[in-house]
Amino acid sequence: MPAHSSFDYAIIRVVPRVEREEFINVGVVLFCTTQRFLGARVEVDEARLKALAPDIDLETVRCHLDSFQRVCVGGKGAGPIGQLPQKERWHWLVAPRSTMLQTGPVHSGLSLEPQAALEHLLDTVVRLKRAS
Repeated sequence: MPAHSSFDYAIIRVVPRVEREEFINVGVVLFCTTQRFLGARVEVDEARLKALAPDIDLETVRCHLDSFQRVCVGGKGAGPIGQLPQKERWHWLVAPRSTMLQTGPVHSGLSLEPQAALEHLLDTVVRLKRAS
């Protein structure tokens, strides 16, 4: 019988004006050591982001969010950080920063499948439930 694996995750946020401390959750980054998994999923609700920051450059935001995913995959295409071991890339991704893109605090969980846990977290903390 498969065993649950522990994982750590953090929410990726866009903070358009750091001094106001307002943000929108736009993704999740998840690290599972035992399954050698490091992944990020991102979904930007552009209408919500524009409502919070009408002058935000969405293309720049998308470009920077893409770098989260490239660093998770690793390799030369992700620059010097992408060539670090997986655990070091995780720590770099969740390190505190005072820029427009930030990660929230690191939390832990258990799952049989990290990819499914990542999708569940995206549903829970990023996607809005729309009224039917």
